[in-house]
Amino acid sequence: MRALPFLLMIAPVPLAAVAALASASRPPAEVPVPIAARDAGTATLTPDTEARWVPFDLTPGNQIRFTMTLDGRPVTAILDTGVSYSVLGRGSPAVDATKLKPGGSATAIGGAVPIDWMPTQTLAVGGLVRTGGGVTVAQLPALATGSSTAVDLLVGRDLIGAQALDIDYENRRFRLLLSGRMPFVGSVAPLSVSPARRVYESELTLGNRRLRPVVVDTGDGSSITVSRGDWTAAGLSRLPTTTAISFGLAGSMISDLAVVPGLKLGQLVAREVETRIEPANGFSQSIGTAGRVGSGFLQNYRVLLDPGAGRMVLKPGPKAYQPPLRSTSGLLVGLVRDRLRVLHVMRGGPAAAAGWHDGDEICTINGQPIPADYPGSTLATWSVGAPGTRVTLGLCDGETRLLTLARFY
Repeated sequence: MRALPFLLMIAPVPLAAVAALASASRPPAEVPVPIAARDAGTATLTPDTEARWVPFDLTPGNQIRFTMTLDGRPVTAILDTGVSYSVLGRGSPAVDATKLKPGGSATAIGGAVPIDWMPTQTLAVGGLVRTGGGVTVAQLPALATGSSTAVDLLVGRDLIGAQALDIDYENRRFRLLLSGRMPFVGSVAPLSVSPARRVYESELTLGNRRLRPVVVDTGDGSSITVSRGDWTAAGLSRLPTTTAISFGLAGSMISDLAVVPGLKLGQLVAREVETRIEPANGFSQSIGTAGRVGSGFLQNYRVLLDPGAGRMVLKPGPKAYQPPLRSTSGLLVGLVRDRLRVLHVMRGGPAAAAGWHDGDEICTINGQPIPADYPGSTLATWSVGAPGTRVTLGLCDGETRLLTLARFY
């Protein structure tokens, strides 16, 4: 939980691959638009695309948030290689209700969600312009990014998959290049777009287990996520674990959480990696994958994603060799206006031992009120403080609780 350890790493945002069409009992006018019948549009790169860096910030959920245009209108977006078809939020001003067509349903964290389809005239980001085509339309809850305000759009494989994507996490910028370009040197791992799931996929080695396919998912704020079966087969069950919570379009999911001593991703060897273990029959298993590589891991590198050339390139950044920050409080919280709401009490942590519950609300930390810029403030580091530190937490109902921090996983 490197970037914002005090907050829950809200993730993963859903895969959003169309999983099932609506029932045949719909009236003829409402028959969902099948994938094969959708206009894919035409994407082109401008001659100066290499110079067209797109600035971004990382959301509290650890995702790449930026601004682009949809039919000439500025929209906020998340760069999400784990989404097969770009998703426009139903609440976005960019939605034109007169153009919506039923789209069936999609698989997401927490279950299935109903979707629609909306044709578009142009989508533009950096040096990429797509004319024609369309977007999936679904609810995009703010919790999916860990922010108080939802974004308009998840930019998925359908828009960027034919290009090379150069993500410079250290300088908070990315750009789209012609496939085959190699703008920097780093460790290489295989990368492709799955014909079945239509998302970016690779493979990794964890313990005794070679995991494939794993989704390379920039929209997932976690580090590494694996299925329960693959975790067991990797022979790592001896490691201490706790629990964490993830949010997607269809709800939440509780996973186990551990820090593994090392893993291999192609030529790259990474040490001390935070890893989530999904429950049996969890999301990864349900879509036929072994797990995901998320932005929580990728942000430690400069990353080139080029499925057309069959490769992912990772160049270590300044934080690549730092161990992950571990919660010492056992509380995963979200910012709600002027307070912190407990979203999950981690198993085996100090907060669980002290009787904390999901939904508890914190209004002061060591006597200081929760500031509007809390996610980026120094106050937010209390949750990963040194073991033995005593923190005074003021609940919003007037109660005061003393929490002694400890290492527990």
